[in-house]
Amino acid sequence: MGGTMPNIPNHLVNLRGGFKAFLAPPPEGVVRLTVGEPAFDTPSAISDAAINAIREGDTHYTRGEGRESLCSAWASHLRNRWNIPVEDGGIVITPGAKQGLLYAMMVAAEPGDEVILMAPSWPTHIEQVELVGATPVLVKCEQPSFHPSLNDVASAITSRTTAIIINSPNNPTGAVYTPDEIRELVKLAVQHDLWIISDEIYTELIWNDTEHISPATVDGGFERTLTVTGPSKTHAMTGWRVGVLAAPTQVAKVIGRLQGNTCSHIPSFLMPAAEVAANDWNAVNEFRGDYLRRRTLMMELIEEIPSLSASEPEGAFYVMVNVTGTGMDATTFAKRAMEEALVQVIPLDSLLGGEGYVRLSYAADDKIIREGLKRLGGWLNSQ
Repeated sequence: MGGTMPNIPNHLVNLRGGFKAFLAPPPEGVVRLTVGEPAFDTPSAISDAAINAIREGDTHYTRGEGRESLCSAWASHLRNRWNIPVEDGGIVITPGAKQGLLYAMMVAAEPGDEVILMAPSWPTHIEQVELVGATPVLVKCEQPSFHPSLNDVASAITSRTTAIIINSPNNPTGAVYTPDEIRELVKLAVQHDLWIISDEIYTELIWNDTEHISPATVDGGFERTLTVTGPSKTHAMTGWRVGVLAAPTQVAKVIGRLQGNTCSHIPSFLMPAAEVAANDWNAVNEFRGDYLRRRTLMMELIEEIPSLSASEPEGAFYVMVNVTGTGMDATTFAKRAMEEALVQVIPLDSLLGGEGYVRLSYAADDKIIREGLKRLGGWLNSQ
């Protein structure tokens, strides 16, 4: 019992927790404006499909990529809704979109490669680039729009660059890239023979008139784009861990083998439920209306607090709030808000381009949004 434990590899020890420190469930009485998940229940048709599958004994090994009918349903949705020309064989159903993103990283980069990300970036994108041994190259977005600076992206490409990550609508900024911006990013990828990892988990949540186009639909884009999406944000299925990766069929076969040698497949009894989600978007329209109302509510309440400012988010369900008017940096603001106002927010000053900002989520229900902003306003006015 007195032996010495072997060393844990440094690249694992040094993995950061992203927003984890500010996402942990807070003490009782603290209002959470942090968690990026819907404040709705999963539609009953989806839940019933999983329950029935369990009762019918649908608990055995099956096809690693996902059952053919399930993959076909998601391929059909992506073709019909977003014009992505994916074949049924180009779909892999993954244990959450995060796992799909990791598979995409493993395809697109090796140790020593460089991957370009727009900053501020969702921390998991950065961590996964490092996890596969590549180097994240962060290109600061223009502010306050948080749209990509195309000239800066072009300047960041080197002989070691193998991929660009695009996340639109964006977490944490809420920016929705324009069709012209997407086309220019694809043009750069084609010019330099780069992979594109397109995180499209929020594509149904766009609040302005910008048309979403996937890089996979742009000329020269499909053969180099690994599209990751899923029903977690749209169908209130965050805890179900169901993701969808769409790619050229040859790439999907490789990822299918990768999944087969790691986690096999998502739980078989979840597959009928994921297929229902692919075919049923009725609840999404209801959710969208609630998100849009809550976005308006949060923006109105922020505007009532003189020391805070925010640009109206274009998509997703996050607001980037500038706290520099309080005289505090974002981390100090977040810590004091938790301790003194009993409100949990996420500071972004550990991220390039996020300095001076905190992220608030309006996925919470109206009551929580009102109470959280009331507490923040009262606390700041008392300073």
